[in-house]
Amino acid sequence: MEESRLRTYSPLSLAFLGDAVYSLIVRKEIVEDADRPVHELHEMSSGIVSAVAQAAMMEHLLPFLSEEEEGVYRRGKNAKTISGAKNASSAAYHKATGFESLLGWLYLKGDMERIYELLEIGRKASERGMGI
Repeated sequence: MEESRLRTYSPLSLAFLGDAVYSLIVRKEIVEDADRPVHELHEMSSGIVSAVAQAAMMEHLLPFLSEEEEGVYRRGKNAKTISGAKNASSAAYHKATGFESLLGWLYLKGDMERIYELLEIGRKASERGMGI
């Protein structure tokens, strides 16, 4: 997608798309790991895609973002939302919205490699017990 067109999308539209991208990646990886009953798959994925988990991942990813990526994240984080968090603090919800905005933006840029790179950084932080 052209960079000029990419800049026209609202951060919440990017978050809407980024939420789907992240959910699909997580679901794919969980199913590839083991074929389980759907209820188990849902339980496993919901803990990973929750606002709290996304906010924690974003905290760790911030130092690895380019200036442009950080700007997209910040726009998403600061966007005014109509609905609030169901099971997370307002701060975690906004950080998660920024995370999803970043993923949506990278997806529209066609940069799946960067998405997977960032998610791998987040996974490694989780394995080291960094609260993700």
